[in-house]
Amino acid sequence: MSESSTATTTERFSPRASLAAVGLRLRQLDLFGPIRSTVAIAQKTVKHTPTQKLYDAFITMLAGAHGLVEVNTRLRSDPALQAAFGRTGCAEQSVVQETLDACTAENVAQLEQAVDTIYRRHSRGYRHDYAAGWQILDADMSGLPCGPKAACATKGYFAKQRNRRGRQLGRVVASRYEEVVVDRLFAGTTQLSAALQPLVLAAERTLGLDAATRARTILRVDAGGGSLADVNWALARGYRVHAKDYSTQRATALAASVAAWVDDPRTPGRQAGWVTTPADQYVRPVRRIAVRCQKKDGGWGYGVIISALPPRDVILLTHQPLDRAADPDAALLAYVYFYDQRGGACETANKGDKQGLGLTTRNKKRFEAQQVLLLLGTLAHNVLLWARHWLAPRCPTLARYGLLRLVRDVGQVSGFLQHDVAGQIVQVVLNRAAPLAPSLVAALGVLLADDGIAVTLGEI
Repeated sequence: MSESSTATTTERFSPRASLAAVGLRLRQLDLFGPIRSTVAIAQKTVKHTPTQKLYDAFITMLAGAHGLVEVNTRLRSDPALQAAFGRTGCAEQSVVQETLDACTAENVAQLEQAVDTIYRRHSRGYRHDYAAGWQILDADMSGLPCGPKAACATKGYFAKQRNRRGRQLGRVVASRYEEVVVDRLFAGTTQLSAALQPLVLAAERTLGLDAATRARTILRVDAGGGSLADVNWALARGYRVHAKDYSTQRATALAASVAAWVDDPRTPGRQAGWVTTPADQYVRPVRRIAVRCQKKDGGWGYGVIISALPPRDVILLTHQPLDRAADPDAALLAYVYFYDQRGGACETANKGDKQGLGLTTRNKKRFEAQQVLLLLGTLAHNVLLWARHWLAPRCPTLARYGLLRLVRDVGQVSGFLQHDVAGQIVQVVLNRAAPLAPSLVAALGVLLADDGIAVTLGEI
C-alpha cells in the first residue's frame, strides 16, 4: 500500500524517501524563493503557476530524470515526495514543457539573477576565505548535441561525433568546492576563445569579485582560453592565470628553447622543461613550461603551460612538501601537475552532470527554453553537492560520492513519510534493507532535528 492511516497519523510511501528528507530541508530554507519572487513568465495559471512548474522540473531532475517526460513517473506519481518539497500536486509533463517554451530572454535573465542569489546564500564558493588560500576557477566548454532544427544548433566540436549538430555549454567551476558558479549556453560553433571573457565576467558578478579577491583567484583554462589576448585580458584584471598556450605552432617553437628536459615519473613518455625565451609580450610576469609527449609515430607533440603563479604556491597547490619549491625540477613538474588537476574540475563536473543529471539528454527546440533547463540543472548540481556537505559529517562515505551516486544511491532509498493530523510531516522512515539507510538515518536526523522531524529505520 502507498498510504495508511491511524487515528493520529497518515503514512505515505515514497520510493525516494531519502530525497524527500532532503526536500524537507530545502523547503525549510525556502531554496526556490528567489525564483518565485524574481521570475515572471507570461503564462496564465490554471492549476499550477509557471514557477511551480519550474519547481516540478527541478525536483524531477533531483529525482534522477534524464527527460522531462519523467515528471509523470518520478514526481506526479509520488505524492509523498511532492509534499516533502512543499507541493500539493504536480503538473503534467506536457504542461511543464509548455511553460519552458513560453520563457523569453527576459525570463532567462531573471532566472540567472535568481540562481545567483541562491548561490550566494548557500554556497561555500561565495564564502571562500581569500586570505587563507587561493580561489580556483576552472573554465571550459562542453558539447551538447541536439537536433538540427533546434535554435543555434550548428556543426561544431562534439567528442566522437563527427558532423553532429548541437550547442555548447560554457561553464565556470569553483574547483575547491566542485560547485558550478556559472553556466551559459552558446551556439555549436562557439569555442572557449570567444566565450572565456563573458564567462569570467559572469563569474565575477556571481562571486562578487573585486580587485583584491581577483588577485587571490587562479583562473585555469585549457588551450581554448590560452590565446595571447585572453591571457593578457585576465592578467590585466588581476587574475593569476594558469593556462595552456593556444597555438601549437608557437608551443613547438618555444619548446626549442628548452635547455634540459625532465622525465615525468607519473606519466611515462612525458617530459617537461623551462622555456627560456623571454615572455615580454605578456602584461605581467609569467613562467612558461614546455611539455612534450611521444606520439605513436615516434615524434613529439608539444604544448606550453603559461602560469602567473610562483613555484612556492604551485608546490603547495599540488600537496607537496614546501621545501621542494627550491628544487627546479620538482617545481617544473608541479606546474604540469597543477594543470593536470583540471581533469578533476570542469571535466569531472561535466561528466557527473551527464551521467547523474542527464545534462545532454534534455533538449528543447527554443534557445530560451534550453537556457532555463540548463540553469535548473545548474541549481540541481549545486544542491546535490550542498546536501553531500550537510550529510557527510555523519555519513563520511558520501564525501567521495560524485553526482551519479548521489542521485542513484543516496536519493533513491525508499521509505514512508508520516503526517500528523494537521498534515505536517513529522517522521521519515527509511527502508532498513537499503545499504546506506543506517548511515543516512543519523545524518538526516541531525539535518532535520531543528524542524522536529524524526528519521528512523523500518521494514518496508
